[in-house]
Amino acid sequence: MATKRRTGTRPNILLLFTDMQRFDTIRALGNPVIKTPNLDRLCENGVAFTNAFSPSPVCVSARCSMIYGQYPHRTGCYGNERMPVDDRRTFMGALTDAGYRTHGVGKCHFTPDGNALRGFQTRERQTEGGGRSLENFPYLQLLLDKGYRHVCEVHGVRGEMYYVPQVSQLPAELHPSQWIADRSMAFLHEQAKGGAPWYLFSSFIHPHPPFTPPTPWHKLYRPTLMPQPNVPQDVESLQTYVNLMQNRYKYRDQGLDFNLIRAMKAYYYACISFVDFQVGRILQALEETKQLDNTLVLFTSDHGEHLGDYNCFGKRSMHDSCARVPFIVSQPGRFEGGKRCDAPVSLVDVAPTFLAAAGTALGTHESDGVDLAQVVGGTADRKAVFSQCAEVWLRPETLPGVDLKDPVALRALMSQYMAVSREWKYVYSAPDGKEFLFDRVRDPLETRNRASVQFCRHAKGEMQKVLIQFLRQGGETAGLDGEGWRLFPKCEAPADPDAWLLIQDGYTPWTDTRIPGYTDAS
Repeated sequence: MATKRRTGTRPNILLLFTDMQRFDTIRALGNPVIKTPNLDRLCENGVAFTNAFSPSPVCVSARCSMIYGQYPHRTGCYGNERMPVDDRRTFMGALTDAGYRTHGVGKCHFTPDGNALRGFQTRERQTEGGGRSLENFPYLQLLLDKGYRHVCEVHGVRGEMYYVPQVSQLPAELHPSQWIADRSMAFLHEQAKGGAPWYLFSSFIHPHPPFTPPTPWHKLYRPTLMPQPNVPQDVESLQTYVNLMQNRYKYRDQGLDFNLIRAMKAYYYACISFVDFQVGRILQALEETKQLDNTLVLFTSDHGEHLGDYNCFGKRSMHDSCARVPFIVSQPGRFEGGKRCDAPVSLVDVAPTFLAAAGTALGTHESDGVDLAQVVGGTADRKAVFSQCAEVWLRPETLPGVDLKDPVALRALMSQYMAVSREWKYVYSAPDGKEFLFDRVRDPLETRNRASVQFCRHAKGEMQKVLIQFLRQGGETAGLDGEGWRLFPKCEAPADPDAWLLIQDGYTPWTDTRIPGYTDAS
């Protein structure tokens, strides 16, 4: 890769983004099993931030915090719910206003309007769900034109099969991840003709479940060679209400099959390696068009995936397997040298980093993040980063003493809060009324809760104070009681094992699920 930056020009900006990729899935950063040669090269040339966290470990709220540079208590988006619809600018909008050509390819997960631009000049949308028409879904139109009318769930079968590994019904050249790279490369070749600096968001849906790599990538990793999940002694003490509810609705709470879990990991890794292959194609296009030496490249993800750790599956958790993300930045003259930085950083830092590089600002509001160049340079005055998640639809049907129709009280009831530094992670789960403290130096796998350990009283007190002060300053006080936490009745999962099971059929617009003589028979 080139290492010399042209002077006197504003850099192009490329954000390579995945969905649900764990922090520990890059070979250069310590995973001896996975194959990620292109991400490894980014690490070799740039700066890898090894303590990066999601501000809210679920898709919509994480992305919302990233594009506005604000934590959930300031965006008002705490889960898979509505993003702000006020006049504040996203960093894409600020870049557009500053003269950048801005374009998004793939999954944005904008709500309530999935087709909104939110500051982009143009978008090419791809989403894992279905659609009622082909309008605004160019990827689906491509598949229809290529003769794939028989495929009704192009991103894999969800619902009952959500966590069952599957081989994609599409060839590699038409796989969703390949399309993201194809369209990104087309944009890069067009921009190489000259003009304004650009911002490109290349957003892959994978490795989000269902785990559906194309052939022959599904054979890259064999399940019997996969490491087992992290299941500590007394694992039940490390689980929360949200974990139990996720296991339920993802069809994963009726017994564990470790062979299936190993197959999940093999296919999950295969999806990541296939994305890595696409990253290599995009970077090669940058290099071939002589734009690499003036481009800031950032690779990250919205959140992780338990993948069997703690006998749990899914996201929405403050364990590292869910809340911690890969985070690599490369830019000649600014982020280079194959460095590792263990200072805590967050997705809220993406906006100020990009805007500082472009020489502009949000303008409508202040960011909670900092320019990552200051973190690398040691000038950022920050000891911890934060996270909050509140999926209110996971609430119990009834709960004595709580008005479940009060949105503020409901959010406080369902919230998990986190503060994390280099040395400690403090978590409070309101549905459980329980504190967690993890020693990140002595117990990096988070196998033991130290919240009740006498020798850790000072650390717990300090981290709790930092978190509560942060929430109080931001006006997030419904879950607080004085200098401590407001106590709610403990939430319990429904006793019926079939309650809360996920139904999420996302069909293509051309799908007809009727089978004459069968679906219409009594």
